[in-house]
Amino acid sequence: MGKLYIVPTPIGNLEDMTFRAIRVLKEADLILAEDTRTSGKLLKHFDIATHMYSHHMHNEHKTVESLIARLKAGETIALISDAGTPAISDPGFLLTRACVENGITVDCLPGATAFVPALVNSGLPNDRFVFEGFLPEKKGRQTRFLSLAEESRTMIFYVSPHKLVKTLAEFVQYFGAERPVSVSRELSKLHEQTVRGTAEEVLKHFEKNAPKGEIVVVVGGRTDRKEPRTKSQE
Repeated sequence: MGKLYIVPTPIGNLEDMTFRAIRVLKEADLILAEDTRTSGKLLKHFDIATHMYSHHMHNEHKTVESLIARLKAGETIALISDAGTPAISDPGFLLTRACVENGITVDCLPGATAFVPALVNSGLPNDRFVFEGFLPEKKGRQTRFLSLAEESRTMIFYVSPHKLVKTLAEFVQYFGAERPVSVSRELSKLHEQTVRGTAEEVLKHFEKNAPKGEIVVVVGGRTDRKEPRTKSQE
């Protein structure tokens, strides 16, 4: 049997690449990359010549079987995403699950992921939290918000820049204007920024300052005991 390595890559600053990650990528028989053009720049920077194969959300269902066959034949495969830890709102879960089902060893290296520094520097409670990733686009979005309005743990979201203002407005609507919010953008990069305040304050800030870059939003959990909002109360 071979082995599957899950290898985190920097979310911005290349100095966050670990020595172990570089070694594993150099020694692997194959690297699965979400976007070979993006990852090609990373591999070139660290002088990694291992062959890459495209593995993304549009083809992962079709490639799992052949990859499992290669792993069973004894190959070592490393999985990377464009940035951060694979399978966290990125491809990786399907292959990992298939490896577990087939008795193939999976070794996930520790490393960069965007939501951890965003959570820690938010100033919000981080002893208990829930990672929500990207919210539903349309179907199920309102239902998700109504459910999360009752969540007492700190909540973490990934939000696209062009959807940030809309999402913050929804936080005001469903969670209340005074709910604490922290928005971190471009983590580890040159223009890293964190904006903290109430949902209403943060909304007003980004209505005046168009957001850019990769964004993580951290929202405080519910602490009061008011009756939950219903659809008829909107």
